[in-house]
Amino acid sequence: MNQTRTFLIIAWLMVAMLLWMEWNKEQAHEAMRGQGPVAPAAEAASAAPSGTLPVPGAPHTAAPAQIPTANIPAAPGPKPAAAPTMSAAPASTTITLRNDVLRLTLDGGTVRRADLLKFPQERKKDSPPVRLLQDSGKDYYVAQSGWYSAAGAPNHEGGFVPAQAQRDYALAQGQDTVSASFVWTGAGGVAIRRTYTLKRGDYLLTVRDDVDNASAAAWKGYVYRQLSRIPPAIESSIMRPTSFSFNGAAWRNDEQKYDKRKYDEYAEDGPLNVTVGGGWVALLQHYFFAAWIPQKDQKAVFSLANAGNQYGIAAAGPEFTLAPGQKATTTAQLWVGPKIQERLQGVAPGLERTLDYGIFTVIAQPIHWTLAMLHKLTHNWGWAIVLLVVVIKLLLYPLSAAQYKSMAKLRKFQPRMQQLKERYGEDKEKYQQAMIDLYKKEKINPAGGCLPIFIQMPVFLSLYWVLVEAVELRQAPWMLWVQDLTANDPFFILPILNVAIMWLTQRMTPMAGMDPTQQKMMQAMPLIIGVTLMFFPAGLVLYWVTNGALGMLQQWWMMKKYGEKTEHKATVSK
Repeated sequence: MNQTRTFLIIAWLMVAMLLWMEWNKEQAHEAMRGQGPVAPAAEAASAAPSGTLPVPGAPHTAAPAQIPTANIPAAPGPKPAAAPTMSAAPASTTITLRNDVLRLTLDGGTVRRADLLKFPQERKKDSPPVRLLQDSGKDYYVAQSGWYSAAGAPNHEGGFVPAQAQRDYALAQGQDTVSASFVWTGAGGVAIRRTYTLKRGDYLLTVRDDVDNASAAAWKGYVYRQLSRIPPAIESSIMRPTSFSFNGAAWRNDEQKYDKRKYDEYAEDGPLNVTVGGGWVALLQHYFFAAWIPQKDQKAVFSLANAGNQYGIAAAGPEFTLAPGQKATTTAQLWVGPKIQERLQGVAPGLERTLDYGIFTVIAQPIHWTLAMLHKLTHNWGWAIVLLVVVIKLLLYPLSAAQYKSMAKLRKFQPRMQQLKERYGEDKEKYQQAMIDLYKKEKINPAGGCLPIFIQMPVFLSLYWVLVEAVELRQAPWMLWVQDLTANDPFFILPILNVAIMWLTQRMTPMAGMDPTQQKMMQAMPLIIGVTLMFFPAGLVLYWVTNGALGMLQQWWMMKKYGEKTEHKATVSK
């Protein structure tokens, strides 16, 4: 099997795999549609029964799914955490909290809006920032936290009031942190003070609750944190890399393992009801996500909930029992921002896994890390991709050298192979045996081109997932006409270059033993692959073009070097 035939097989395997991924996306889309149409937003979501997950915009007569009941540690059978709703907060209880990278609109129980100031929605000068959290409309996505107690407690729908009259808290020059507080005081004297804190340059919101039982009786209650959203509508297309990004819930369980569930698999895979210490819960989407990270030494019960087109994940607990005069503190962090791998590793164990590469994680993570290191040298993600190809080529040089040496011999002995084909005519068995004898005599390995290409394909597909997931490459320019490596080449220059490189490589590749039909297929492959790559991210095509160009140069040099030696050896033997 020569390199050309091998490439044909690999190319079709790549296309087949992408088609398989597209089929999976279509199946998920059909499953989501099977839940029924979304009702018009005419009815109030707050009319849903207590202890359920109301469906934003759905009639109150719908039957919402119950949040799975779970025992909070040391509390046998408490009620489930209060449910997410889309009720609007009074303007008097809403504040704005912002640092240099994040602008939050929140009240005592809900982070209602989150703008990522360093990430414009589009590559335009006046483009507004990405809004990750939104408390209304089709992009509904909020982070909520509250308390439950039979004796009374504030929940995410109300109870907390601002501790100061100030409504806008911004990070001032020279400050490293900015904070805002809310308070709740119960009828019996129990008070809870909630403090939100943002650090400079950080996407972590710290939420600290200080409970003070100044009443004459014991007080028992537990805290809950949850995320709720309507999943975004994503156009499923093989030419849209974003449609392959994971959308759904993810969490780190008590066995220190990353787990996840797509929205359409919530009911299919059964309820989630696990007690976890030191984990986190998240709702993921393309490039960005939100995650609650409870205090690692305080256990919580993780659960999923779904009603209609609204989905949620919650961490309920721990429970506190405070005697009169006792105090308690519980702290959680809320990540609201991009999937930056190097920063997530220091936030919580396993949080970097939210860059979900699927089955390519083992290869994609080191590729992402290598790209980041190369970017520090080049300060350009496009040139980092070019250097990545060089690094991979150097690592695979021993294999590719053997490959091209074998191909050089194949090219040199191509006339003799053609003579064997003419001699044996239709007797394929004798022809194949004669070819094997020739390979043995001249020490030619016809499969020498297979291994390097098989190794390259997982790297190629893993880089595809890095381009899909790595927010650092979002809207990142290379040079001249390529101003977004995650979008397709606007002028198709890179795909055209790829066609030319493949055609020139074919001219140097021996096709001995290949019948006319196969040769015609191979001659059409550069054009087929070029048209396919027209719709792929420019960064991916840049990788393939660079890899092809270096491979072509290496093949030319090795054929010249070993071809001459083979010719000399053949002449001496005569």
